[in-house]
Amino acid sequence: MDFSWTQAQEELYQKMRDLTRDALGNTDREVNAYWTRAEWQTCGALGLLGLCVPGKYGGGDHSATMTARLIEAFGYGCEDMGLVFSASAHLLSCAMPLVEYGEEALKKKYLPGLSSGELVGANAITEQEAGSDVFALKTRAVRQDDSYILSGLKSYVSNGPVADLFVVYAVTNPVHGYMGVTGFVVEKGTPGLVVGEPFHKIGLTSTPACQVRFEECRVPIANRIGREGQGAQVFKRSMQWERSCLFALYLGQMERELERTLAYACERHQFGKSIGKHQAVAHRLADMKLRLEAARLLLYRACWLLDQGQDSTLAISLAKLAVSEAAIQGGLDAIHIHGSVGVGYEYGIERMLRDAIPSAIFSGTSEMQRNIIANELGL
Repeated sequence: MDFSWTQAQEELYQKMRDLTRDALGNTDREVNAYWTRAEWQTCGALGLLGLCVPGKYGGGDHSATMTARLIEAFGYGCEDMGLVFSASAHLLSCAMPLVEYGEEALKKKYLPGLSSGELVGANAITEQEAGSDVFALKTRAVRQDDSYILSGLKSYVSNGPVADLFVVYAVTNPVHGYMGVTGFVVEKGTPGLVVGEPFHKIGLTSTPACQVRFEECRVPIANRIGREGQGAQVFKRSMQWERSCLFALYLGQMERELERTLAYACERHQFGKSIGKHQAVAHRLADMKLRLEAARLLLYRACWLLDQGQDSTLAISLAKLAVSEAAIQGGLDAIHIHGSVGVGYEYGIERMLRDAIPSAIFSGTSEMQRNIIANELGL
C-alpha cells in the first residue's frame, strides 16, 4: 500500500494550512460569541464549503480522501473549531445529500450558494426522543397535493440560528419504519418554520445551535430529497461522509495541540531540566503522537474505501471512534503537561479539550460506534 501523498496534494494541503491560518487563524472572540458572515464567506472563497461538491455546481470536485485532507488542514490552521465544525457539517450533512440524492433542479438551485458561502446550511434530524435512536422520529410530513405539511420539533440543530436552509428528516409513513422517513429542504422564512434562540454549550462554542419547530410548515414536493421513504438511506450516507471526512478536523487540532505541548515541554524547566526530559511527561507526549497517527491512518483508510465504493461501515466507525477518543485524551494530556497554564482560559489549551468533548457524542456516540463495530464482527 502507498501511504504517500502526491506533490500536488501535499502542496494543496500546505497551502490550505497557510491560508486558513492567515485568514481565519487569529479569530479572537468573547466567550460564546459566534462566527460572522464575513468569516463564512472567507471559508467559501477558500473553497472549504464545497470541497467535494462537483465543479459544475461551484465545488472543488475533490474525493473523500482529499476532502478529509483539506479539512485536516483547516483544523490545523484555524483555532476556532466551532467555525471549522460549522463549515464541515454544512458541507457533509447538507450539501452532500443534495449532491447524491437531489433532483437536478434542486442541485442547481442550492448547491452554488452552499459552495460559495452565500448560503448557510443546517441539518435537522435530532429530537428529544430520537438522539442515538435517530429513527424514533416524531416529526411528521403529510402529503397534501403538491406539498408536504411538516409538524414536529428538532432539538439540536447546528447552524440553525443563522441557517438559510435546513435539511430536515421527517416520517412520511410510520407503518414502514426505517423505510418511512423522507428528507426535505426547508428554506428560512417558510411559514410555520420557527427557529429557536441559540443555546450555550461546553465546546465548539462559536457554532450557533438551537431548537427548530415545524408548525404546519408547507414544503413543496420539489424540495424533497430523493424519493419518499428514502430518507433513512440519505441520512445514513451523509453520516458516512460526516463520520469520516468531518473528523479530520480533529486530526488538525491534535497536530497543533501536540506541537504546542511539545514546545512547552522543551521550554518549561523543573528540577534542573526541561519537563520533557522527565519520563512521565515524555511518555504522555509519546502517547499523544501514537493516538494521533493511529487515528489518522484509520480515518484515511475509511475515506479511501469510501472513494473506492467499497463497504466502509466498519472502517468508518473504527475511525470515528479512534479520532474522537484520541482528541479527548489528547486534550487531557495537554492540560496535564501545561499544568496551571493549561487550565487558564487565555492560553487556549483547555479550549481544545472542550472542543474535543462533543466529538464522542455527535455523529453517533462512541457507544453507538462500538455497537456498529460489534455488529460488523458478527456479535
